[in-house]
Amino acid sequence: MTAVAFDTLKFARALREKAKLSPEQAEGFADALVDVLDGNLATKGDIRDVQADIQVVRGDIEALKIQTRADIEALRLATQAGIASAKVETVRWLVGAIGFQTLAVLGAVITLTRTFH
Repeated sequence: MTAVAFDTLKFARALREKAKLSPEQAEGFADALVDVLDGNLATKGDIRDVQADIQVVRGDIEALKIQTRADIEALRLATQAGIASAKVETVRWLVGAIGFQTLAVLGAVITLTRTFH
């Protein structure tokens, strides 16, 4: 169905009378113009359908934004937990190393004091 009211008979007559085209040429032009108008013009229904599709896409984009924010927050929390765990391991290693060094120094001092007495 044509989106625009178009009288092909009137158009073909005008082409025959004013442009002096043959009836076959005039009808061919009229039919071609109808095909162009039918295929390329959007109806109000087409526009409503596209607008509805746009609203769906906007909703999908908003949902993806919310999900992305949640994913980023989860990654941030996991990174903070990893950093905290690394700090705890570093402190444990330092305490162990300091404790070992303290025992080694005390052992050396005790050995030296026993040796010189």
